[in-house]
Amino acid sequence: MLTNNARLAQQLAFIVEIDRLKSIIRRAPLIDGSRRENSAEHSWHLALMAMVLAEHIDEPVDVGRTIRLVLVHDIIEIDAGDTFAYDLTGYLDKAEREERAAGRIFGLLPGDQAAEFRALWDEFEAGRTAEARFANALDRLMPLFHNYLNEGGVWRDNSIGADKVRRRMAPVGEVSAALGDLVEAFVMAALERGYIEAE
Repeated sequence: MLTNNARLAQQLAFIVEIDRLKSIIRRAPLIDGSRRENSAEHSWHLALMAMVLAEHIDEPVDVGRTIRLVLVHDIIEIDAGDTFAYDLTGYLDKAEREERAAGRIFGLLPGDQAAEFRALWDEFEAGRTAEARFANALDRLMPLFHNYLNEGGVWRDNSIGADKVRRRMAPVGEVSAALGDLVEAFVMAALERGYIEAE
């Protein structure tokens, strides 16, 4: 990659590889409904949401670390693809696909950075730290906005009912009473408008 510096060459290879995240198309439409979002846009949006919504989290969080988690968490989709949140079949081999992807993609980096990025991804997946819980809540909250503002979006397209949405959104209320209340307000409004069905 036009350099004799082995470390820099590895870093550049990773940077080039992650450009592919822009081509991973998610199920969720943009809020304006003009097209479906890609995974890179999703990660960027979550990073900004972390900055904006941190004040509503019920336990202290390191916002900078949360941003790092959300920026890294979907890189594995380059190999593993995006698994639709309500696709039970897709979840059967999701962990295996993502483990392989994490090993390959983070392995492009120099050893110390590979370990650091992998640790961030593992932390997000485990969901045990306050930052990982916040990051996971954001990852669920944004599609709620998208679906509601698109008059049901993928909920309607896939016959997803209110109980399934509530179960999917439960981690939001676990990190923030205020955001949990917001989720319920969205679900109730979606039911009233016919965007989702009661189960």
